[in-house]
Amino acid sequence: MSLNYTSVQWNKQKKGYDKILWLGIAFMLICFIGFQFLFHPEITAETIIIRATAITAFLLLHIILSIGPLARLNTKFLPLLYNRRHLGVSMFFIALIHGVFSIIQFHALGDINAVVSVFTSNQHYQEISEFPFQTLGFFALLILFLMAATSHDFWLNNLSPKIWKTLHMGVYVVYGLLVLHVALGALQYEDHLVDWVFLLGGFIAILSLHLVTGIKENRRLQKDRDLLKKDGFYEVCLISDIPESCAKTIFLEGENIAIFKYDGRLSAVNNVCKHQMGPLGEGRIVDGCITCPWHGYQYKPEDGKAPPPFTEKLKTYQLKVLDGKVWVNPDPNEEGTYIEPVKLEDA
Repeated sequence: MSLNYTSVQWNKQKKGYDKILWLGIAFMLICFIGFQFLFHPEITAETIIIRATAITAFLLLHIILSIGPLARLNTKFLPLLYNRRHLGVSMFFIALIHGVFSIIQFHALGDINAVVSVFTSNQHYQEISEFPFQTLGFFALLILFLMAATSHDFWLNNLSPKIWKTLHMGVYVVYGLLVLHVALGALQYEDHLVDWVFLLGGFIAILSLHLVTGIKENRRLQKDRDLLKKDGFYEVCLISDIPESCAKTIFLEGENIAIFKYDGRLSAVNNVCKHQMGPLGEGRIVDGCITCPWHGYQYKPEDGKAPPPFTEKLKTYQLKVLDGKVWVNPDPNEEGTYIEPVKLEDA
């Protein structure tokens, strides 16, 4: 957490992440350019740049869309999730190079403005084989620009987490536009079946990952709904099921709850961080505070309040322990309401 907005600070972990990211990007570009010159020695430098940046940006987009579901299926992918904005901004700059060179290559030599030419040079919107696919790429690039430009926490705070999250869900709109951009554009002029295999295979892989994750989450929700209920409280788990300084998360009656065990006590708060809607239940108790695993925002477990001078607050929930089993009431208290922690030695 920070009192003021500061420029991006690259710690040792982020530096390592970015080094691996850009070494991977460089390796991809070098390999692709090498193969292009090997099989198409007459190819021009402009065409090489357009093709290399296109395939690299599209591959990065597939990786970006895979990180979310993979992190939910296996926590080993969480470090990638925490730094996903770096990947997204990098992808935008590569896509921007592709877009700029494409517009220069195909629209800059006419009598009208190059950007205007993108929309007026081909108006066969009713024909699939001649559809003006470049307009789809233009709108995809525009959405990517908005996402990259608002990636800093300044915009997250001023737009509100809900609006910011909605804006950045536009990555799925981008993916749809780019799949159509490729299918109606480059692949219309290619007779290699392998190109279609890669495009459709990538689409099926992304769709399958999200479906598998959705099925898993739905099963967990169904399990949560089947919990034993008594006097407004639901039996959640055994005390021993919650690791020390960690949490058990659960969905009950529309509430996303994280139950933390720490210093011989139990407390329950809403599982969604006020900063970027991160999963607090995947974090830990650090220095007596719940610490979000995404960006380190902290809250006191007993009342859900961020330590001064911060003002963020979470909803809190009543707990009780009977015969070594943890029970929670999903009826939330007002944000910042103090709830006496359950002392395990008394329970």
